[in-house]
Amino acid sequence: MNTTSGGIDVLRVFCGPDRRYGNPLGVVRDGSRYPDRAARQALAGELGFSETVFVDDPERGAVDIYTPGLRLPFAGHPLVGVAWLLDVEVLEPEVGEVFTRDDGEFTWITVRAEWAPPRTLCEYALPAEVDALDVPEPGEWVYAWAWQDEAAGRIRARAFPGRGDGIDEDEATGAAALLLTRQLGRALHITQGRGSQILTAPGPDGTVEIGGRVCLEAVLPAPRAR
Repeated sequence: MNTTSGGIDVLRVFCGPDRRYGNPLGVVRDGSRYPDRAARQALAGELGFSETVFVDDPERGAVDIYTPGLRLPFAGHPLVGVAWLLDVEVLEPEVGEVFTRDDGEFTWITVRAEWAPPRTLCEYALPAEVDALDVPEPGEWVYAWAWQDEAAGRIRARAFPGRGDGIDEDEATGAAALLLTRQLGRALHITQGRGSQILTAPGPDGTVEIGGRVCLEAVLPAPRAR
């Protein structure tokens, strides 16, 4: 990307081919406006997105990631989104250096599977079974999936964070896709949620590349830290 903003850029990450869907993401370009974790956590809770990213150094790619209820050392969809927005070659979340690239349609990050927090990966026999699932009670973080076309690496998935923070279902999740790619050991084309798309490819050195389309949804004024 692409634009500059003194406020909060709202992106949709892992959009479908028609640029619809994708998981909303808030990006605070000037992280210094929220200098401590309490202020950042409060804003992330107020915004209510699955994740909100605070950019501490745009040239170095230093970023800080929050859900509505907790801070994350790593998360996939925020890093893909902020890579597109900042147009940098390297991002620096808490876990370490994340290399990025852009091929025009898709933005990619290269990460390690051990960076992803634990997820329960539940395989179903048919995509229709995944579609029919109700949101489970809060508890474990569940990634439900089924093959749409195993030969082509196409998967239908839904994600249930189970945190009890108002995000009952994630529209698109990079970390869970990362873990599923490691488990299956092959490149995947995942359709998640209502129609989001995530692409993955395992690397030769234990890394996984995750890619998707990103769209700018809106720019919000940044409230003052309280």
